Amino acid sequence: MKRKMSLFSLVMLTLSAIIGSGWLFGAGMAAQIAGPAAILSWILGAVIIGLIALNYIELGTMFPTSGGMSQYAAFSHGPLLGFVAGWANWLSLLTIIPIEAVAAVQYMSSWPWSWANWTRGFLKDGDITNQGLVIVFLFILAFTLLNFWSVKLLTRFTSFISIFKLGIPTLTIIVLMATGFQSGNFGHTAGFMPNGSAAIFSATTAAGIIFSYNAFQTTINMGNEIEHPERNILWGIVIAFSISAVIYTMLQVAFIGAVPGHYLVHGWQGVNFESPFANLAILMNLGWLSTLLYLDAFVSPFGTGVSFVATTSRALAAMTGTKHMPTKLGELNRKYQTPRRAMVVNMVLGVVLVAGFRNWSALSNVISTSTLIAYLTGPVTVATLRRNAPEFSRPFRLWGLKLWAPLAYVLASLAIYWAKWPTTIEVFGVIALGLICYVYYEFRQPAGWTALRASLKGSRWLLAEMIWLTIMSAVGSHEFGGHGWFPYPLDFLAVTLGSLACYYLGVHDGYQSESFEIAQELNQRVEETE
Repeated sequence: MKRKMSLFSLVMLTLSAIIGSGWLFGAGMAAQIAGPAAILSWILGAVIIGLIALNYIELGTMFPTSGGMSQYAAFSHGPLLGFVAGWANWLSLLTIIPIEAVAAVQYMSSWPWSWANWTRGFLKDGDITNQGLVIVFLFILAFTLLNFWSVKLLTRFTSFISIFKLGIPTLTIIVLMATGFQSGNFGHTAGFMPNGSAAIFSATTAAGIIFSYNAFQTTINMGNEIEHPERNILWGIVIAFSISAVIYTMLQVAFIGAVPGHYLVHGWQGVNFESPFANLAILMNLGWLSTLLYLDAFVSPFGTGVSFVATTSRALAAMTGTKHMPTKLGELNRKYQTPRRAMVVNMVLGVVLVAGFRNWSALSNVISTSTLIAYLTGPVTVATLRRNAPEFSRPFRLWGLKLWAPLAYVLASLAIYWAKWPTTIEVFGVIALGLICYVYYEFRQPAGWTALRASLKGSRWLLAEMIWLTIMSAVGSHEFGGHGWFPYPLDFLAVTLGSLACYYLGVHDGYQSESFEIAQELNQRVEETE
């Protein structure tokens, strides 16, 4: 009998995924954008992703299956919406694998030791060089091989590495706050909010804050590989996410307070460290801490990369269920029960992504936006199933869904808008490419055009949302890259009203497609275990 993950292993796996390269770069980038107010950006990011996660916890406990986040939308709105949601989610997950490798290589390139001069060539003008690209590939290869031989090896590795990953950030917080912490930094120059309140919102996406919290879905996508998923999915996410939110916020506080005063002569925008916390440790003559931080810059991305090879391969494998992707990608290895073909494809595509986007900042922005597009389907799906399938067993039932689901949807829409023009239209374009694949496979099936027309109605709300956000991104306030037709904060109101209309259209358009039968079968398993 296949061994499944305990709650402890699940929490360790999720923590290992969440606390990755985000803590190594996020605090420094957020401080540049929003100054001391970046602390509020981390809290805001936690609220947004936390509310979204609550919707997915209800879905995950209803339908415990591997790669679940690539399937839920199909249950409520048909295969086309399921494919678009799965495609957007897979793209975001796929990008995480190379970004963790890039993070490790970027830190390696600034190693301060004389024997490590050979690493200097890994980075040039902020971008990974061809020499560094070879090291990135070796990292991605290692991530993949650790997942190649079953969940058992994966859980042992991540449980060990998570303890290390928790210890170093916690130690960093304590040491920086106890050594040379300057409370005056929180009101330096232009005060707590030097770049205005709009910077608080833009930092959530531009500084990789949304990206840093994104990994809660590791728990959702492991599905039926978890012991007692009806309760452990909930507690696995709640425990891991809460610990991560506290650590990330306190890291930002420690970073703001530890920057030497003379570095703030030109404001927070002038604080530009290649390796933020390691550079701070060196400036404070804490050589031993900088050594630990450079080591963790190797370990933290490694743990997250390993975790996301598991998540991404299952997401890709799950997309083959509707027969709009090559079915061989969904086949599991008989002995180890892992989707090996999907892992290999993701590994190759990960290397291609790094070749095109060679720095952490660019990759994190793409990830955040594509992830949020996928997340838009969660609140709509959970509300639709409450209406169309009230008889389904719900081990976790989100209280106050009529308030929390539309609120989570609106916050996700706003966060996409905060990514700024032209990032929004660029990501929407990449997602649209997936439709070519969908249409190709759809017309190869007997139902063909008839099935496509039926599923178009279930997807029109998301198309309307993407068009609305594209328009608002182009004509919105200057603070978010627009032409200024809607000044800040009236642009937020416009985005909110349009998104709410799309949300309620989505709930109205839900129907029982052929995928609904799969949902019934999965939910029946939950009833049998209760």
